[in-house]
Amino acid sequence: MIAPLSFGPVGIIDIGSNSVRLVIYGGTERVPSVLFNEKVMAGLGRGLRETGRMDEESMAMALDALARFQLIAKRIKVKRLRTVATAAVREAENGPDFLYAAAKMGLKPALISGEEEAVGAAFGVLSAIPEAKGMVADLGGGSLELAGIARGAIGAVDSLPIGVLRVGTPPDEDMISSHLERALKGMTLGKAAKGQGLYLVGGSFRAIAHLDLLSNKHPLPIAHQHQIDPARLDALEKLAEDADKSELVEKFWVPSQRAPQLPAGLAILRKLIETCEPSHVTVSAYGLREGLLYSELSDAKRQEDPLLAAALEVGRRLGRFGDHGALLDQWIAPVFTSDGKAMARLRLAACLLGDIAWNAHPDFRALRAVDQALHGNWVGVDAKGRAIIGRALFTAFGEDGEFDPQALTLLSKREIARAYAWGRAIRLAQRLSAGTDRLLRQTALKRQDDKVLLVMSEKKYRLYGLAVQKRHEQLAAALKLKAAVAFE
Repeated sequence: MIAPLSFGPVGIIDIGSNSVRLVIYGGTERVPSVLFNEKVMAGLGRGLRETGRMDEESMAMALDALARFQLIAKRIKVKRLRTVATAAVREAENGPDFLYAAAKMGLKPALISGEEEAVGAAFGVLSAIPEAKGMVADLGGGSLELAGIARGAIGAVDSLPIGVLRVGTPPDEDMISSHLERALKGMTLGKAAKGQGLYLVGGSFRAIAHLDLLSNKHPLPIAHQHQIDPARLDALEKLAEDADKSELVEKFWVPSQRAPQLPAGLAILRKLIETCEPSHVTVSAYGLREGLLYSELSDAKRQEDPLLAAALEVGRRLGRFGDHGALLDQWIAPVFTSDGKAMARLRLAACLLGDIAWNAHPDFRALRAVDQALHGNWVGVDAKGRAIIGRALFTAFGEDGEFDPQALTLLSKREIARAYAWGRAIRLAQRLSAGTDRLLRQTALKRQDDKVLLVMSEKKYRLYGLAVQKRHEQLAAALKLKAAVAFE
């Protein structure tokens, strides 16, 4: 089983063309938790197309942010602080002046190339969506990075000067098309997304995802792994044009600084889809910063499932007696032999989280567990997967009322019934064992003919008290079977 170890705090300062951001990570190497996250929309790339230089006001704002970030990193006592600068600093005539000013503060910004930026973004997507296959598109203020990905590896990469601050207002569609066609037509990279996935990275694309989710009244408006239907682009473009800034911010969760850039982001997205012809378009919350961390991992560590690694870390931290989620899953698995690989993975995640709300008020344990499942900062899982895990935990923590009606719309009747049965099985195991490993190991749960059979030694017969019997019968009823016990 995955063995998470604390590796932080570590920090990354990302000096982009649009924003300057500090993120400090803790938790585990495979799926770092964000301890601190702050950005300043300095707009270093604004006006670069016309003048070839970063303007003095933007540079001053960025340097002020860097000074603050350095102080914060010291106070948090980060073990490592990595600073990278991208397109605007890379291309501006006064880029060296900016780097010199940052160096005088004690920072050592690494000026990464467009190709390195593309690789970092691709690693970020693979970290969060290991099965991703197609092309990564990382849209920033000054550039668009592209990378082919398949089977956990990165193929051809390119960097194009068509960031949201560069394409103009209204966006210069001819400029966008010419750069994309020159980079992609007839090239290996151009074929990467055809009939495969197009994976979107960057704040502008996430803003588009929120606009799509909330305008379409999605039951679980989380951008990561949200798929944007290209048929929605007309409606999104009209909404971005007609809605005022306050509506975009308050109703559709578009950051105020991103709102003016929505038309540019949508224009670039449309041309990407037209040029690349992907089968699906998926948003990733992970990008360059997470990719830099992921690139440092061993091959073995990269192979860990990001959802399960994170669920294990949370379960271990919030559970009463440490981690026993994997054992819990092994104990109930014989009753659910028809679960396919994807469902078995979600069942294991639910088991890893099966004790996370024990210290909440009894009337609100289920709600706390469901909130964690639905709204936790998970990767490696889509909205449906979140809802399945949440439905299981809702029952596991004793709630028999109505599960979140919006989340239920994401699930089929079969998925609802299966998650409910997992919850009943987890609830039985926790009552039988008092949440400990040892008693679970001394018993077994089986499916035998038309029975859910609980097996234990004769010496342990007193474990089968009335509360255990009740939960045993509830599990059997959920599976339309009979409850039986065997003493050996």
